[in-house]
Amino acid sequence: MGGKKQLNLEAAASIISSARINKTKLGEIKKDYRPTEENESYLIQNLVKNHLGQKGYGDQVGYKIGCTTPVMQKYLNIHNPCAGVIFESTVQKNFGQTKHNDYQYPGVECEIAVSLSKDMNKNNGLYTEASVVDYVDSVMAAIEIVDDRWDNYHNVSTPTLIADNFFGAGCVLGNRNKITDINLNSINGYMKINNKIVGSGTGKDIMGNPFKALAWLANLNVTAGTPLSSGQFVLLGSIVETKWVNKGDLVEIEIDELGKASIEFT
Repeated sequence: MGGKKQLNLEAAASIISSARINKTKLGEIKKDYRPTEENESYLIQNLVKNHLGQKGYGDQVGYKIGCTTPVMQKYLNIHNPCAGVIFESTVQKNFGQTKHNDYQYPGVECEIAVSLSKDMNKNNGLYTEASVVDYVDSVMAAIEIVDDRWDNYHNVSTPTLIADNFFGAGCVLGNRNKITDINLNSINGYMKINNKIVGSGTGKDIMGNPFKALAWLANLNVTAGTPLSSGQFVLLGSIVETKWVNKGDLVEIEIDELGKASIEFT
């Protein structure tokens, strides 16, 4: 990749990370700096990760995958999975609390998450929904916190959204459950906001099998030279359409066999 293009990637990363740090909204990035292909998006995303890590966000400890379910693909009108990273400073356990004004426009999603027991760095073949099971240590119910950091995200290209971590802003992880004897395809979950059920779904909604989403991410990262590592976790996708929240809202999710998680926006 030529020096000029690399300079543009750096410029795009600077624009995105500065907006995040300064809590300012973005319009679409100028054409000279705008990614047009997803491989460029993930290069920018990695540069943004480094910028934010140096500004107090901490190490990357996990990943999120967006648009893995029909409800989310329809909602965003994006029909392929899109990945982002999760920083240590943005992770809470079981019962979270966060300030509403720390975000531009926060939302929540109901997710199945897995933690990894082994590095996923094989180069001699594609990971499949069957083979990735051996790399999973445990499975959790999780709330993903998303943030609409755009003036109008409907006018922003998918590669640009990916470069900005595809709305990712943090998560709340529930208790860990051993994967043995849990059929992720058949488990059901729901989300409540202020004690009112606002959506529900099933594990099979995630690409027909949640492990298919993990295989997709593992293959993407091997190709990119950033393989998934033991100890990291992955949010596999939301089984409930994104719900945007107000100050004071209490969000709760529960997923069969996995348990609960909640977060309050103060």
